[in-house]
This record gives sequence, C-alpha cells and structure tokens, in this order.
Amino acid sequence: MDVLPVTSPTPANGGQYRSSSSMSSRIPMIFRRLHRFQQMDFEQAAWQLTYLCLAPKRVYRNVYFHKQTKNTWARDDPAILILIAACLCVSAVAWSVVYSYTVWGAIELAFLMIVRDYLLVGVLVATILWFFSNRIMLSPPVHSTPEDAKVEWAFAFDVHTNAFFPFYLTLYLGQLFLVPVILKSNWICLFVSNTLYLAGFAQYVYGVYLGLNTLPFLGT
Repeated sequence: MDVLPVTSPTPANGGQYRSSSSMSSRIPMIFRRLHRFQQMDFEQAAWQLTYLCLAPKRVYRNVYFHKQTKNTWARDDPAILILIAACLCVSAVAWSVVYSYTVWGAIELAFLMIVRDYLLVGVLVATILWFFSNRIMLSPPVHSTPEDAKVEWAFAFDVHTNAFFPFYLTLYLGQLFLVPVILKSNWICLFVSNTLYLAGFAQYVYGVYLGLNTLPFLGT
C-alpha cells in the first residue's frame, strides 16, 4: 500500500522565489517605496526638513513613536529623499547659471549632486556608523532584547539624511549667494569661505551626534 506523503512537494521555482524575496527584504523599506508617490507624505517630510534647521531634536522625538507603532527606528516614507533630490536639482540649476553651463552640464551636475554627494556618500557614512555603533557603542538596557538593541542600517542612513540637509543649506545654497565674495583672492574672502565649510561640517557632525544619541542603547 502506498504511503501518503507527509511533506508538500517544493515547487520548481520555490527556491528562486525565496531567494528574490529575501534579497528584496534586505533593501531598506525607504528605497523599496520610492515608486509609490501616492503613499508619500510630503507635508510631513517638509515639516521635518524645516525643523532639522530650527529644532533638530524635535524631529528625533518622532523616532520613538515610529518605533512603537511600526517596530523600526528607521523611517519608511521616502518623501524626504524626493524633496532633498529636488533641492539638489534646484541647486544644480542655480550653479549652472552662475558658471554658464549648458543644459547637459546642468543635468550632469544634478546627477553628481544626488548620486555622488548625497546617495553614495550617504551609503558610505551609514555603513561606517552602522558598523561602528554595533561593534563599539552598544550598551543595551536590561529590559531590551538583543534584536531591539541593534542599530539598523536604514536608521544610520536616516541620520545621514537628517544631517545632510543643514549641510546642504550652508554649502550648496549659502555659498551660492556668496560667490561674488568667496571668489576674490584676499584673506577676508578666504576666511569667509573656510568659515562656511567649517559651519557646514560642524552642522553635519552635530546632526550625526543627535541621531545616534536618540537611541537609548547607545553610549554616545
């Protein structure tokens, strides 16, 4: 008598489906939702960008509510990425007008600002912050589980995003309005130019500090 099977047969493409689904799950939610424009909250993203300049600590207060409601520290709405990319495009057009670039030159400059200055640098910074935080800075409280007391890579990229916007306003826009001054060859103009860079990087470092200091299990 034939014995009934106790396990269900595996579909021919089952392994491929699991592999693709596991690969997609490794991509942060904020990147997987870039094509869902109708689900993006641009008003909330604009509010966050505004308070990142006025009161950045207020933005990070929402991180706790996001963790309680969606069980993740990182944002899942890519609206802020779209707004920052739009701001970089505006800056690229403005700089192209100042230096009399062609249309193709303006497009190339916008591409470099978005992909190189923001995304690639952000991926590098987020990876360094993620690795350094999980290896050195962890001090989990007693009531937290090991999974809850880990820095998400997506949150590290959020920290870069939040710190990048004030940096963008100082160097990409502020420097634009001071081009007639900083291009002159005297020590005062050189001092103004270096002060702008110092202020921009100081804002970025402070933004990174605020982001990491938000997590209760990091000893910053």
